Order: sequence, then structure tokens, then C-alpha cells
Amino acid sequence: MNTQQPRVVIVGAGFGGLFAARALAGKPVDVLLIDRNNFHTFTPLLYQVATCALDPSEIAYPIRTIFRKDRNIRTLLGNVTAIDYANKCLAVAVGEQTLQERYDYLILATGSVPTYFGQEAFRDNALELRTLSDAVNLRNHILALFEQATWIEDEAIQKAMTTIVVVGGGPTGLETAGAIFELYNHVLNQEYVHRDLSARVVLIEMQPFLLAPYPDKLRQAALEQLRSLGVEVRLGSPVESVAHDHVQLKDGERLETYTLVWAAGVKGSPVAELLDVELKRGNRVPILPTTEVVNRPAIYAVGDMSYLDDEDGNPYPMLIPVAQQQGELAAQNILAEIRGGEKRPFRYHDRGTMSTIGRRRAVAWIYNKIQLRGYIAWLAWLGLHLVTLLGFRNRLSVFLSWVWNYFTYDRSVRIILNQERE
Repeated sequence: MNTQQPRVVIVGAGFGGLFAARALAGKPVDVLLIDRNNFHTFTPLLYQVATCALDPSEIAYPIRTIFRKDRNIRTLLGNVTAIDYANKCLAVAVGEQTLQERYDYLILATGSVPTYFGQEAFRDNALELRTLSDAVNLRNHILALFEQATWIEDEAIQKAMTTIVVVGGGPTGLETAGAIFELYNHVLNQEYVHRDLSARVVLIEMQPFLLAPYPDKLRQAALEQLRSLGVEVRLGSPVESVAHDHVQLKDGERLETYTLVWAAGVKGSPVAELLDVELKRGNRVPILPTTEVVNRPAIYAVGDMSYLDDEDGNPYPMLIPVAQQQGELAAQNILAEIRGGEKRPFRYHDRGTMSTIGRRRAVAWIYNKIQLRGYIAWLAWLGLHLVTLLGFRNRLSVFLSWVWNYFTYDRSVRIILNQERE
């Protein structure tokens, strides 16, 4: 490896970091990709791991395997703890030691973390769904509670154990609520025949509608499909307080439950705070149209952690396609600067969005023009996620799991692992 080549350090192996590294593969630069995990997670399918439809290995792909043929890319398993932007150096915690890694160019792509909108007391009694560990923890929790509920004589406690509250009316909330309802009421209750158990799933959204970015017809279609499945929906109902055994809404309703899944919003990764710049709303880093961080030369930020206004003056959404396109552009602009060329501004190619609700239920807004609902939207969702999943083995395994689940109503990955919650 030519050590005289410019050194590009990428922090984060999510969608933004992955596409940046791919764009730099085989180019005349020395790339170091840093992540706290040794795998890339296909986050759109996390809820299927949490609800026993898929094994964790089916949506995770080892980072070293992705780039094993690219000799100019190395990977480092560690956590970035400090950024010395004046001297172009990073502090990276690796096990018991801290490494100092220099860079000529830095791409930050560390994503986002759940936000509780100032109500940090909610965090202690909530389960999240942002990482693979979160998905396994949620799976363990809901399976263990169902096991306990079959032997509880107190009917009130039993009902609380089989009541799941999901907060957040975005795609993650809808997908999770629908999948949990199907798991409990079409799979688990068929195996615990000595008790008549059925689950209650309640979705809470503080806005008077679901799926904020979607047009009104698709919002209404999502609501109708969710309720037709059996999920109870509370719109315009903010959460007032949370305890380990109940959720209190501001309208006075009290939901007795031991399971609160928080999917109400995200904010920029804490790594943003290491840059010592004034952050925008949602703890996001302000960037230029070239994806360079404002007032921080040679540092780029992409994806959920970055903040850039579109042509209408609204920040680009925290979506995977935005992260992918920004990551690729950051890499191309670094190469352009090395060659003495001109950097390009970010232009988002929006292909639309979609959300699944359950078996044969989904909504899709293709290119923000074509509105689909129901079975056709569900097939479109399945096809898109299957082709974008990394690795042929993973695609084949997921496809076979989906076919098996569809025809048998079975969720084979029902294993309770004793795992400490992070």
C-alpha cells in the first residue's frame, strides 16, 4: 500500500459510510473504515428480527467480507472518542487502548439515535429498535413475557403482559406494531393451547395522522389497514408518563403494559458533538451542499447526522436513500479535490417511499407520484428490500424465510437468549 496516498477515514459502516467506501474502492486513496460493529446491518428489516421472522445473521453482513477484494480499504473495530480537527487526528477506543488515527479527509456517517424529546425518564422503561442488539432484546422480552403470561393466574397481570404499546406513527412504528400483532395472534397463541391468550397491540401517535411525509390518501389507507389487522390506534394522544407496568396518555387513558416500544423519532449521533460546531435541530451537523461540514475543512458529514436544506428550505429527511447518495457524493467530491477538479452539490434523487403494515398490507408512494396500497404495495415492498439486501446468501435465506412464513404462519426464530440490555 502506498502510504503517500491521501488518507480518507470513514466513521460509520451504515448506508452512508458503506456507499462512501464503495465509491473509494480501487481509487488512489488509503481508506480506513471505523465502526463499533464488525458488520453492516440492513436496518429496514430489524423489526422482523424482533418479531421472530428472521435470524439476526440474515440482515447483517461482515464489513471485512464486503471489502476483502479492495486492497486500499482497511477496517477498524472501535469507537471514536475525540476529533482533533485542527491537527486532523481521531482518538479511537479499541479494547483497552486508544489509537490516534490521522486523516487527510474525514467522512462522518454515524447515523442517529432515538430521541425522547426531553423526556429522558421514558428511556428507562422503553425498548428501542435501532440496532441488531435492540432487535434481539425486544425479541427476548416479548417471548419471555408470553411464556410467563401462560402461567399467571391474575387476569389483570396476564392482560398487561400480553399488551404491547408502540409509540410512533412512522414506518418503524407501523411495521413493528403489525408484526407483533401477527406474531402473537397467529403464531404464539396456536402453541399455548391450555390458556386462551390473545395479544393487544396499541399504536400511539401524537399527531392526528400516521406517516407524516405521505399524502392524505395513503395516510388514511395505512390507518384502515392497521385497524383491519387488529391493531388499536390512538391518534393525537401524546404520552404523559411511563412506568414499568403502564403508559399514561395526556387524554387520561391508562394502558396497563410491561412492553413499550419507542419508535417516536431520532436525533443525530452523539459523534456530532465532537466537532465543536453549532448543531442544528435534532442534534444534526450543518453541512454545505458539497456535504462538507460548515467551518470544518476536509470534514464531511452524511446521512441522518447531517443537516442540509433542500430547494424548498426544508431539511433533507433522515432516510436511507439520502444517506446513500450523500455518502457517494462525499467520496466523489474528495476525489475531485485531490485531482484539482470541481466539487458537485447534492441533488437528491427521490424514488419515493413505502411502508409495510402486515401480511398483504402496505402503502407505497413511488417517485412521489404513484400511490399504491394493499397487496400490490406489499409485493413492491418485498421486492425492493430483497434486491437491496447485501449478499446472495442473505437474499436467498430471507426469501425462503418469507415464503415459509407466508404459507405456514410460522416464525421459526423463537429463541430466548439471555442478553444484557445495553
